Amino acid sequence: MAKITIMMFRIIVIFWCIWSGTGNAAAQPDLVACGQDQVLIIDSKKSDADSLVVKWSWKVKEAKDLPPAYQKWMVPLDECKPLEGGKKLLLTSSSGGVVLLEVASKKVLFYAYSPMAHSADILPGNRLAVALSTHKAGNSLEVYDLAEPEKRLFKDSLYSGHGAVWNKYTKRLYALGFDELRAYKLQKRHSRKPALVLEKTWKLPDEGGHDLSWVTAKEMLVSTHHNVYSFDLSEEQFRVFQPLADKHNVKSVNYNPHTNQLVYTQAEESWWTNRIYLKNPDKVISVPYLRLYKVRVME
Repeated sequence: MAKITIMMFRIIVIFWCIWSGTGNAAAQPDLVACGQDQVLIIDSKKSDADSLVVKWSWKVKEAKDLPPAYQKWMVPLDECKPLEGGKKLLLTSSSGGVVLLEVASKKVLFYAYSPMAHSADILPGNRLAVALSTHKAGNSLEVYDLAEPEKRLFKDSLYSGHGAVWNKYTKRLYALGFDELRAYKLQKRHSRKPALVLEKTWKLPDEGGHDLSWVTAKEMLVSTHHNVYSFDLSEEQFRVFQPLADKHNVKSVNYNPHTNQLVYTQAEESWWTNRIYLKNPDKVISVPYLRLYKVRVME
């Protein structure tokens, strides 16, 4: 009973901060957005529906250290995940490309082909996990070594994988599929044949998993075709995420607990949109020349 009370209090505090605007007066972190062949780092404080302030940009064709075949596999870009405080970006494309990019130098540190790659994250031991979907050679979860980009080390079946996030506190990889959320334990992380061992599977309240991101060390946001949920690892329960309770077909949802910045996108043209929605403060940022899918708050 005490655990439930503490968990509910924590969620209420998060909701109150989002609704009231508490804690964001000075800090409005940059956003990382990607679509088609470009990645943008956007000044969220200065940008709005009429004016877009881009602090950094990168196009796939700039990647001279990326073989031509991989350049075509990097379009359209789906997910652009900041790592190491924004020093690196992990990019995935539904055409099959996966790239680890150094922001300052724009150098490609890693690339691989993984069919219909929708999401990825770095694992301990210099390994990479990729969630794939809706492809005859996809619908799986794969692991690569960052030192050997062409060598797949592990593969597990995962229907319509759209999310892959590592939790350094629980030391687990969480993967989002079409109608389920999974927890994997990484074994033999330093060997030549690492393995992700499926520990637990949770059925989603509804189908069409789109995005997976962290709220706190033990809570995550899960978006589906119909709703956005918060999922507590302690209670193992999905609850409708109240700040977005009236939003449907949310493709991307991301929350920064340090600034209480909530960012999301909704599908407007099939999977894509030209608008980024923010709460705390409420704002719409327009990116008229790009079709966006997932947007992330800079770490």
